[in-house]
Amino acid sequence: MTNLKDYLPWTSSPLIINAPMGGFANGALASAVTLAGGFGLIAGVFDMQNIREQASIAKETFSSHAVHSKSNTLPIGIGLLPFVLKLEDALPVIREAKPTVVWLFAAKELDDYTTWAFKIREVSPESKIWIQVGNVGAAVHVAKMAKPDALCLQGADAGGHGFEKGAGIISLLPEASDALAKEGLSVSLLASGGIVDGRGVAAALALGAEGVVMGTRFLAAKETSIHPIYRSAILEAQDGGQVTKRSKLFDELRGPNMWPIDYDGRSLVVQSYADHLGGMDLADIQKLHNEAAKGEDAGYATGLKGRAAIWAGTGVGLVNKVEDAKDIVESVRNEAKEILTRVSKL
Repeated sequence: MTNLKDYLPWTSSPLIINAPMGGFANGALASAVTLAGGFGLIAGVFDMQNIREQASIAKETFSSHAVHSKSNTLPIGIGLLPFVLKLEDALPVIREAKPTVVWLFAAKELDDYTTWAFKIREVSPESKIWIQVGNVGAAVHVAKMAKPDALCLQGADAGGHGFEKGAGIISLLPEASDALAKEGLSVSLLASGGIVDGRGVAAALALGAEGVVMGTRFLAAKETSIHPIYRSAILEAQDGGQVTKRSKLFDELRGPNMWPIDYDGRSLVVQSYADHLGGMDLADIQKLHNEAAKGEDAGYATGLKGRAAIWAGTGVGLVNKVEDAKDIVESVRNEAKEILTRVSKL
């Protein structure tokens, strides 16, 4: 197994990674996270040209920093969604950008990852493959077939999209680790889902993770591309297990759900979801949503009154201020170190 540090030599431990949140994780965020000793990822949904542009922003940022000279690849990752993208459209971007990591998530079928990984390695041999999964069976299958350099085990507390049937990271990661070892499979493991501070990072490391991936916490980073009302809703949310919910409804608000059957998404329980619980017809919910989405507020609102989904994990109640990405990475890392040092003395 290749150690993460072998190809991420500039990083500091514990390794903090920003999630490749489509529409949010841009070149400014990714480069700031990497320059703080973490690992930054950018992501697009449908638009490969946008990924090109964001990778260029990161490359320009690194041109004046020594971190770039420590890697033959662009020291960020690019997140891709195989279920909505065509491989032939993605490969030229990977060939041009040569990212250190290509992150794959949400293939229509698990075996699709094998095809994607093979082709990506052909066009950018030095790029590593990280694949996100949400259950033990998928972890073992993907590790056997696609041979990723790392697996991200995403727990059910995660915001945004993930496996509809899943478990919290506290049981998912150790069980997946044991199952992989039983099969003789050696792969770096990352943890995500509900991790927003140093306490969560310390816990994930104790469970066997080599790094942690945070999404919701970075929604409060100054560099993130985010609507100001969306951010305000994140900052005001409290009691994350109550104000967020996993549901396929959130992917039906604009129209037919495009996501593979195994996936749903966690959002704040916005007004659209309240109407759904109240028995309103889906067509009426969609009409109200699509009308609201045309406004300047894009359908977002505080007080759980918006029509549009506001993706957030159960850790959202611990996110309460806007900070530079650098400060988030460093404060979370330092807090985790202090906790691990204290616990080691018990």
